[in-house]
Amino acid sequence: MSSRVFRRRSATAAWIYAATACGILGTIVAARALGLENFGVFATALATVGFFQILLDLTVEESLTKYGFRYVAAGDWGRLRRLFRQMLLLKILGGAIATVIVFGLAPFADEIFGADGVEQALLAAALLPLVQSTENVGATALLLHSRYDLRAVYQAGSAGLRLIAIVIAAPLGVTETLIAIVAAQAAATAVISVVGRIALERFPSAPARPLGEDIPGIRSFVFQSSVATGVISARSTLVPLVLGIVAGPTQVGLFRIAQTPQTGLAAASSPARLVLLTEQTRDWEKGKRSGVLAGIRSYSKWAASVMIVAVPVFYLAMPWLVEVVFGPEYDDAVAAARIVLLAAAIYFTIGWTKSLPVTIGRPRLRILTHGLETLVAIPLVAVLGAEWGATGAAVAVLVSTAVFAAAWIVVLSRLRAEVAVAERTRGAEALQP
Repeated sequence: MSSRVFRRRSATAAWIYAATACGILGTIVAARALGLENFGVFATALATVGFFQILLDLTVEESLTKYGFRYVAAGDWGRLRRLFRQMLLLKILGGAIATVIVFGLAPFADEIFGADGVEQALLAAALLPLVQSTENVGATALLLHSRYDLRAVYQAGSAGLRLIAIVIAAPLGVTETLIAIVAAQAAATAVISVVGRIALERFPSAPARPLGEDIPGIRSFVFQSSVATGVISARSTLVPLVLGIVAGPTQVGLFRIAQTPQTGLAAASSPARLVLLTEQTRDWEKGKRSGVLAGIRSYSKWAASVMIVAVPVFYLAMPWLVEVVFGPEYDDAVAAARIVLLAAAIYFTIGWTKSLPVTIGRPRLRILTHGLETLVAIPLVAVLGAEWGATGAAVAVLVSTAVFAAAWIVVLSRLRAEVAVAERTRGAEALQP
């Protein structure tokens, strides 16, 4: 590995960890400043906005990465520019629709969740999908230059701005905090959008030209990626929503605290996943498919080794950590946090499942696997959450995560067989006179 690549990977990890630290600190500050009930309203509002944002804000960045690398490899700069223009418009449209729906839902929120203050909180946070809509388009332009380190820098900057917003506004109340978060996100999005435009302009100049025969494939990719992201949102954001409906916003707040181990472990694997997405997509397009699968195997072995050591330590320390970090009023989140820790360890070990479907150009795999996960999780949350609150929701997450992992083991074994057959066929053809 060259020293430049090593420095970029190290910087990527450092900045992503900084971003995660800011996110966790923001949760801690909000939890302590707002108190148990108000923090529940805060968490419920963010979960609701997040659900519609992911569901309706079209997932174009994956097709931008896949086809962007294809056009860069081919030197097709005209199509690259047309692709970015079309995807930017789609992102803005999706974010606007999500914002409108949240505004429309807000008047009914207090009744839906059985608590006062949720309507006002939703109105305060409703603009978040729109102001954040173009962020990932700008970030993708950096990935096409293999500058995932710069992408991580701006990710950390965005998280830092949101942390500052929470620190300043949380003592004032839920509504003020959410308004401040929206303003901070608007500033962060503006910066990354400008930087992304500069990165795109660094490619050789060429007039935008029609995407031609690639249009059906791009449309299919965007559709499947958006459906996949919607399915994922049904698991990640519907869980707290369903919990809020069956058990109330306070349990949502406790569940948000319990999700901290998942946030931390997801961040720990994020640099590796970002590198996998960037470098393995490039290698797959160059035909180095066995190397991609070998990299996935190596990652899983390394991740499993880390989890075997880390999970017992944090499991035993969880009661102390929750009390010291969040305060004694959140002690009821300990059991749920321990259970979520086990689910997070599984996700850490198979962290490549997010990037691999993009790398190989099969986003439908995310639909199938996350769809199965969601079908298991949501009914269990409704039943177990109503009975045991945040702890029941955590059990539902653990069971659905195990099902998700089992599904991906089957998918990966079949993919390895396909690649092996394809390579044997190419080898036989090369030997023919």
